[in-house]
Order: sequence, then structure tokens, then C-alpha cells
Amino acid sequence: MKYLVMVQSAQADYDAMAGKASDHSPAWSEKDLRAMFSYMQELNNDLAESGEIVDGNGLAEPAATRLVGLGEDGRPVITDGPYGETKELLAGYWVLDCESLERVTEIAERVLRSPAPEGSPIYPVVIRPIPDMGGGDV
Repeated sequence: MKYLVMVQSAQADYDAMAGKASDHSPAWSEKDLRAMFSYMQELNNDLAESGEIVDGNGLAEPAATRLVGLGEDGRPVITDGPYGETKELLAGYWVLDCESLERVTEIAERVLRSPAPEGSPIYPVVIRPIPDMGGGDV
């Protein structure tokens, strides 16, 4: 079965990774970043070796986000980020093809152990099954 595994973050977390501390998160050092990237690369390599990874990527900071909605008049309303009313946004994802929910949960637990400076926020990892609609790949 395929699963979407998502990690969340806030603009303050991206700022912290750029070396700007806040009440939300301590500043990350270059060593902290290297440790996190190395850990994630090892995880991705393991998932590729096991054949479980279908796709995955980290996403740009929330400040680079654009929302497209409809106004009351039905015309598009375009808003560029960041958004004060949004606490967390999707920071990265994997599409995994795993034999069971238990297996993908093990992987999510491993994601949670990614190194970060002490005092950094820890967000839950979200797992969503991707139903097989029987129509083949889109």
C-alpha cells in the first residue's frame, strides 16, 4: 500500500535553520544542519535500497508559499506567504510503498529522531494512506 508521510514546520523553523533564533526555536549551526541533512540522506538511501520510496522532497520555506483561492465575486484571490494565521505548513514529504501501516509507522518514528538543536520544536509526522483507485498511475 502507498502512504504519504508528511513533516511539518513553521516559518520560524526555517529562520532558525538560517541561523536566526526566536522564542519558537534556537538558531541552528552549520554542524546542526549537516547532521540533519546527513541523517535524512541516510534514511532516503535506506528507503531506496528497500524499494519503499516512490518520491520524496523537502519544500521551500512558508514565505515562498502562494495561496490561490476564490473571492466572494468568484474571481481568483492570490496571496503570497508567509501567513500569520497558519502555525505549521508542510515542510517535506515521502510517498512510500510499504507492506503495512506498522512498517510505515516505523519509518515515521525514525523521521522523528532526526537530529536538531536542543529546544527545537518537534512536530508529529503525519501518515496518510493513498487509496488505490485501480486506474493505474496518473
